[in-house]
Formats: sequence, C-alpha cells, structure tokens
Amino acid sequence: MDWLSRNLPYLMAGISVGGQYALIAIGYTMVYGILRLINFAHGDIFMVAGLIMVYAVTAVPMYIAIPLVIVATVLLGFLVERVAYKPLRSAPRMSVMISAIGVSYLLQNLALYITGGLSQQYPAIPWLSDTVTILGATTKRVTLVTPFLTLFLVIVLVLLIKYTKIGMAMRAASKDFETSQLMGIKINSVISMTFIIGSFLAAIGSMLFFTNYTGVTPTAGAMPGLKAFVAAVFGGIGSIPGAVIGAFIIGICENIIRGLGWTTFSDAFTFALLIVILIAKPTGLFGEKVTDKV
Repeated sequence: MDWLSRNLPYLMAGISVGGQYALIAIGYTMVYGILRLINFAHGDIFMVAGLIMVYAVTAVPMYIAIPLVIVATVLLGFLVERVAYKPLRSAPRMSVMISAIGVSYLLQNLALYITGGLSQQYPAIPWLSDTVTILGATTKRVTLVTPFLTLFLVIVLVLLIKYTKIGMAMRAASKDFETSQLMGIKINSVISMTFIIGSFLAAIGSMLFFTNYTGVTPTAGAMPGLKAFVAAVFGGIGSIPGAVIGAFIIGICENIIRGLGWTTFSDAFTFALLIVILIAKPTGLFGEKVTDKV
C-alpha cells in the first residue's frame, strides 16, 4: 500500500499527460493521413491556445474565455492551412514541409515578441484545478478528467469519420487523393475540416496540459508537440487509435522513469523509443503497409 501511494501520482500523471499528448497527436496523424504532410506548426498552435487563455481571462470571465480560446485556436489552424499550405498544394513535398517549419518559427517568434520571452502564468480553471486525494495520493482533478475526456473525444471523432459525409470524404481522400478529387469531393473543404478538428483538439489539450504545467512560454509547445509526433509515428501515422495508444504508452513510461528518479532521461526515452520502433516496425504499431502502385 505504501508503494502504491508513493508511485500512484506518477502513474496518474502518466495517464493524464498521455491523454494530452493523444489530443495533439490526432492532429498530426489526421493531417498526415490526408495530405502526407507533417504539420510542424501543430505544437505551436497548441502553445498559442495557452497564450490566448492567459490574455483572454484578463478581459472576459472564464466561462467566455474557454469557448473564445477554442474558436480562436480553430481559426488559427484554418488560417495556417489556407495561407501556408493551400497555395503549395501541387508543389513538391519538401516545399510544404519547409513552409510548415516556417509557420512554426513564425508563431514562436510572435509569441516571443508579445510575451517578451517571459513565462506567463496559466489561469486556474475552476473545478479542473481543484486538488483531490486518491488512495493517499494528492493530485489535481484535471489528472482524473483527462483520460476520460480524451477517450470520449476520440470515440466522437471515430464516429464522425465513420458515419458522416465529411468523414467519408476524409477517408476517401486519405486512400486516394487524386481519385477522390475526380469523384467530385471538395478536397479543400476536407483539408480545412481536418485542420479545424486538429486545432479544436489541440485547444482542449492545451487547457488540460497547462492546468497541470502552468508556465506558458513561446517554446512550451515544442516538446509536447514533438512527443505527440513520436506517439503518432509509434502508433502508426495515419491511424487515430494508434496515435492515442502510442501517446498513452509514452506518457505513462516517461512518468514511471521520473518516479524511478531518472528525470534527466525521461525525454531521451521518448526519442530512443522512436528509433527502436522505426528500426523494428517502420509503419508503427497500427500502420498499414503501403504498397506502391506501378
């Protein structure tokens, strides 16, 4: 029992942070599934969502600030796609990737200019920020809410992709981009919707993440973004369940490593895992084996 109460906080934190990584990883995996593009700016959209909340609560009450953050983040994701990626639709893959890296640095530097590089204190969200005790372990309520909220959002997303018209269009575009265009699917609408869903999940993820780790800096999205990307690759990029499972595994493992007192190596573990996975199973846990058509 003593061992459990000592290690339970790390396990709960692992499940919680895994859920937060999962919400970011879905954005990576959905965009890659359709555009075959790694949206390197996705982690920075997550960081901007955190900053919007910091400044929003100074002007409006929390119950207005939360929907405002979600709407502003979704708009930002939509704008990034329209401005940085849409004009390069027929350009070589490398050009789009360079554009994504450019957007990432642009958002980071804008945040640096606005905040002066100082860490901003994330506001306490009522109820989520409350402290609770479970089996003698003290934690914030957000730690308990995150895995359930993540699984609920993933189920809703899977149902949306499976049973709605836009979901069918997304699946068609991910299978064969050119043919789906010829079949009359409005590809720009499908891609915009993908970015909107990804940004919405990043906004929710940012609220959960920064409620736990309250300092928002211009580079705050870089490491969670990278780990979410690793989770997406680990699970099999293009697979939503794979990204979620990969994120939970990474979150739990890195917090167990911290619990063992090897905090220095917790980040290194994530990237070592990526190398092992790419060597052993390049398509990831749930990735489909791609066969090139001749």
